[in-house]
Amino acid sequence: MSETVLIYDVIPRADVVKRATRIGAVIKNVKLSGDLPGDTIAAINRLLLEHKVIFFRDQGHLDKAEQERFALRLGKLAPIPTVDTEGVLELDCTTAGARADRWHIDLSYVDAYPKISVLRGVLIPKFGGDTIWSNAATAYMDLSPPLQRLANDLWAVHSNFFDYEGISRAREIDKKHFREVFTATTYEAEHPVVRVHPETGERTLVLGTYVQRFVDVPKYDGQRLFDLFQSHITAPENTVRWNWQEGDVAIWDNRATLHFAVNDYGEQHRVVRLGFIEGDVPISVDGRCSVARVNPEMDPVFRTIS
Repeated sequence: MSETVLIYDVIPRADVVKRATRIGAVIKNVKLSGDLPGDTIAAINRLLLEHKVIFFRDQGHLDKAEQERFALRLGKLAPIPTVDTEGVLELDCTTAGARADRWHIDLSYVDAYPKISVLRGVLIPKFGGDTIWSNAATAYMDLSPPLQRLANDLWAVHSNFFDYEGISRAREIDKKHFREVFTATTYEAEHPVVRVHPETGERTLVLGTYVQRFVDVPKYDGQRLFDLFQSHITAPENTVRWNWQEGDVAIWDNRATLHFAVNDYGEQHRVVRLGFIEGDVPISVDGRCSVARVNPEMDPVFRTIS
């Protein structure tokens, strides 16, 4: 049974209904807009830090412009390196390259990837099309102390150039988009496997699809380490699943979660609008910062898979 926590002292007439013990909550009786009071925006931020992903039903009043105005209350909108557009992006998931059916952190192939993602359901299929989020902080806490110490010392190379066909049920149109658009320019960044959350101080696992290899770890061993740590992230008890309705808005802390868009709706139309809020460069447990590889093709040593 969902736990309900009244927060009239935080957001007037609102309440929070937890979706799962570890992650996710529905915020009721709040109409999102760019005109919300500062105290309400601050409360939304606090709830986001606590629950990692928060959901708002019945936000049909939000058009693209108003979604952008609201998103700007959370921070500066971040550009999307692989897409020639600014602001909130509309994605028709029946077109090429719009199905994110893989566990990932949004844009983790750049050094300062977004801190927050804001997604609104515009056109929702009659069946299928759920999204699943996982809590990367509790996943780290689940590791035994020796594994935590190992993870603390590891760094990983993230890139937008990955084995797309090997991990996605890609259509031919998706494969073409991946080759000609998504990877037209290669982006790579070196991140700590464990980052310290800049607001909560939590330690979170930074993994997902965009990981190409662990630094200074042979490929064979690295794959097994990846599978081990990733299994904690995606353990069912560490996740929450959202069944979309038109007008829903999901906001997630991209520094503390991974997510997966389930590709089970065939050729039904699914249209969403997505905006990213600029983040900061991750910092490791020992205080080192992530590093962007602006021209990875010029660094053959970095590109070599052990």
